[in-house]
Order: sequence, then C-alpha cells, then structure tokens
Amino acid sequence: MRTLINMPEFGVAVFSFLLHFVWEYLQAPTYAGMIELNHWDGIKLCTSATFGDVGFALTAFWATSAAARTRYWFVKPAAWQMLLYIAIGIGLTMGFEYYYTNISLRWTYSDLMPRVPPFGTGLSPLLQWLIIPPLVLWFTGRHIAPEHRDGHT
Repeated sequence: MRTLINMPEFGVAVFSFLLHFVWEYLQAPTYAGMIELNHWDGIKLCTSATFGDVGFALTAFWATSAAARTRYWFVKPAAWQMLLYIAIGIGLTMGFEYYYTNISLRWTYSDLMPRVPPFGTGLSPLLQWLIIPPLVLWFTGRHIAPEHRDGHT
C-alpha cells in the first residue's frame, strides 16, 4: 500500500480530485441549468466532471513525464515542464469544452460565463487549468516520501 501511495500518479490523482471537485462546485453558476438541478443531480454532474479533470491531469502528467524522461520531474520542475503540463491540460479542456458546448450540446454556459476567443471557451475552465495544476504538483511533491523525490526509486 505504501508503494502505491508514494507513486506520483497517486498524488496527482488525489490532489486533482480534491481541488477540481471544489472548483466544479464553485463554477456551477457559470453553466446553464446547474443552479436549478436538484442536489443529487448536481453532485453527480460535478463528480463526473471532476473525474474527467483527473483524467486530463494524469494525461498531462504522463506526457510531461515522457518528455522529461522521469516521473519525478514535478519535484523541481523546469519552466518548460510546467508549461507543457499546463498547456496539455488547457488543450484538452478547450477541445472538450468546444465539443460539449458546440457539437454534442451536453452543456451550455450561462450568461455569467465570460468566453475566450477563438473557440468561445469559458474563462472559468481555463482559469481552472492555470490555477489548480501548479497546486496539484506542489501538494504531490510535498506528499512524496523524501527517499522517492530524487526519482531513483
């Protein structure tokens, strides 16, 4: 069990879930119909979105790990590593937000959501991927046992 807990992916997944879960609830008014949902339906929708966020975070983490040639790059990340991690998350967010708001129409933004060109992506999900990922990496780095931080185990 201790081995699992010391895996960087464990920290990325857990801290992503916790931080994105809170963000999903805070941004709920910026999505049409969220305020009108009954409590349980809102919980299910925000939880589902949070699992998607965790998937994005892990995808960005693994891609950056491949480029950095170590899964422990986040302990002392170079600027390019942090930028790559965030850029992948933003790219995935923009693609999925576009798909869900313009193609499948699974959700729409409320009038409270500022939109960012060129695709009309909501500002809140973009800010989410600028603010939360650095915090996730910081918490994950603090969580990893010191003997694992050098990336040799």
